[in-house]
Amino acid sequence: MTATFQKHILIFKRPSGTSRGILNSKETYFIILKTEESFGVGECGLLRGLSIDDRPDYDAELEGVCENIALGVSEEDLYEALTEFPSIQFGVETAFKSLHSENPFELFPSEFTRGEAAIPINGLVWMGDKGFMKEQISEKLKQGFTCIKMKIGAIDFKTEIELLKSIRKEFSASEVELRVDSNGAFSPKEALEKLKVLSDLNLHSIEQPIKQGQWQEMARLCEETPLPIALDEELIGVFSEEEKKNLLETIKPQFIILKPSLIGGFRGSDSWINLAEKHNTGWWITSALESNVGLNAIAQYTYTKNSKLPQGLGTGSLYTNNIESPLQVLNGTLNYNPKKEWIFSFDYFHRS
Repeated sequence: MTATFQKHILIFKRPSGTSRGILNSKETYFIILKTEESFGVGECGLLRGLSIDDRPDYDAELEGVCENIALGVSEEDLYEALTEFPSIQFGVETAFKSLHSENPFELFPSEFTRGEAAIPINGLVWMGDKGFMKEQISEKLKQGFTCIKMKIGAIDFKTEIELLKSIRKEFSASEVELRVDSNGAFSPKEALEKLKVLSDLNLHSIEQPIKQGQWQEMARLCEETPLPIALDEELIGVFSEEEKKNLLETIKPQFIILKPSLIGGFRGSDSWINLAEKHNTGWWITSALESNVGLNAIAQYTYTKNSKLPQGLGTGSLYTNNIESPLQVLNGTLNYNPKKEWIFSFDYFHRS
């Protein structure tokens, strides 16, 4: 078996704002496995500035992984050795699952991959000026989304509240579910007051109101909040089962959000889900701006978990040079069209 990796720069169709800055492009890596009979591909969805494995030795680690695969090191041994590189763990386990599947892009055969069922998803509204955010909200509602997630924390809070109020004037909570994501933008001192203001708008939840790593402050917020809190960045870099259990028991969040590229792929997600359910903590799964290769793997895995909540999997149309795939968003759901072909070639990657 041969194993290689390829870097690819994904280009956003339009700049996308978060509280950490404006995104114009996003790099990602593919692990390609080949035998005489089959082919497998996995995506290492690194997010610069957020992934715990955003390190100078990332490329060197990928080279070592490919050398070890060619030498016959097992997937299990590789996965265990890559604890500090969760995005590479995800790439490795996806590449092997792809290699051993009848169809390299159908990793979890189900009603979803047969085109018989869809996954409800949220429509994502990026940060920007008031006009841009209003335009996105209108667009998502026209596209049939009944769950909208709005990133907040970049413009002034009063304007963000006005935007949320404008949706609530038109649509009740039973018609449109609203989620907000502050990406840790609030300070611990102001967070509770802001949560009280947001709770008046009948929101579903807020993601990561304060920066990760402040467990006691976050625990206090989760205890006193009038609005359910979902941990997101807080899960990054929490590797062992004991640490995960400690986090859930200390903070007692209402929800956790799982990004397989940031928490060790399917195994990492399974670990968090099992613990969350033991602690009566809700959860949903979100992509982390992967290409359609990674998004496809996450979506198929997500469907097998039977969650009834809208998932965060609507990021496939963000890029000008994504891989063409059978994934499509229709009426607020993610669908898989088995009649549509994948286009996966490195010549295609370099188109912009």
